Amino acid sequence: MSEDIEVRRTLNEQAARQLANATKTRAQWSGITPRWLVSFLPWTPVEAGIYRLNRVVESTIDAATEVRCSPINDADLPETFVPYEENPREYSLNAVTTVLDVQTRVSDLYSHPIDQIQEQLRLLIEKVKEKQEYELINNAEYGLLANAAKRQRIKTRKGAPTPDDLDELISKVWKEPAFFLAHPKAIAAFGRECTKRGVPPPTVNLFGTPFLTWRGLPLVPSDKLAFTGEDKKGGGGKTNILLLRTGEKKQGVIGLFQPGVPGEVSPSLSVRFMGINRKAIASYLISLYCSAAVLTEDAIGVLEDVEVNHYFDYDKKTA
Repeated sequence: MSEDIEVRRTLNEQAARQLANATKTRAQWSGITPRWLVSFLPWTPVEAGIYRLNRVVESTIDAATEVRCSPINDADLPETFVPYEENPREYSLNAVTTVLDVQTRVSDLYSHPIDQIQEQLRLLIEKVKEKQEYELINNAEYGLLANAAKRQRIKTRKGAPTPDDLDELISKVWKEPAFFLAHPKAIAAFGRECTKRGVPPPTVNLFGTPFLTWRGLPLVPSDKLAFTGEDKKGGGGKTNILLLRTGEKKQGVIGLFQPGVPGEVSPSLSVRFMGINRKAIASYLISLYCSAAVLTEDAIGVLEDVEVNHYFDYDKKTA
């Protein structure tokens, strides 16, 4: 027998692993985000999935409504009224939905220690909620960008988002603004501009998380704000920064939902079993009903053409 042959006197690790139970994680998905917009928006319940937005006629209210201060002597008091829109806008809740299919053999045999159906539902609900935030911003009918009035839109002065640009945006939504909404790259670009000027933005803790602020207003990040004109490597491109006033009492922006939907697992989110077909596949319907309303035009402002790829060489006196 060759002396080169090693005599193993202990059980090797690979063989030992066959008798060991690995500690397993739940399925991880990097696409899950904090979805801060949903948390920051106040939500108003609706009936029958419809929200009617009644407004006064802005173009005629000043001309039609007369109010006097200290009428002289016995002068007649002004007679007036406030005109309403005769055909107010109605918002209908939209459904963000998908169907989960699970082979019953898989769910029967492979659901310990983690339930396969519950895990599939958990991940798909996260996906549905991500889509909800995207639609709240980008939907062509009720999305925030689509419902920002033309007079509430401004452009950056030099491309990169500067303190002056955000100050100008505040002047558009000056009646009790609540928060900025921007892509994380846009917030980083704004931070660089502030640092270059020697005025780094302070932070505030909300929901247990630090947020950069400007003029006391938090800059809330969302990756659902898209870029236009990006190259294939993800460089270049322009995005938007929004400023919102929120709440019905402040005539701001609100989210809409309907409580008590069948199969509800959280407000306006339902999971319903659809049955098992002849191929032994069980189906589950996931639906999230939502919309948003901008109660008055000055409740939202948009800073357009925001460039995020401007960097400084802080070792030099000029950039």
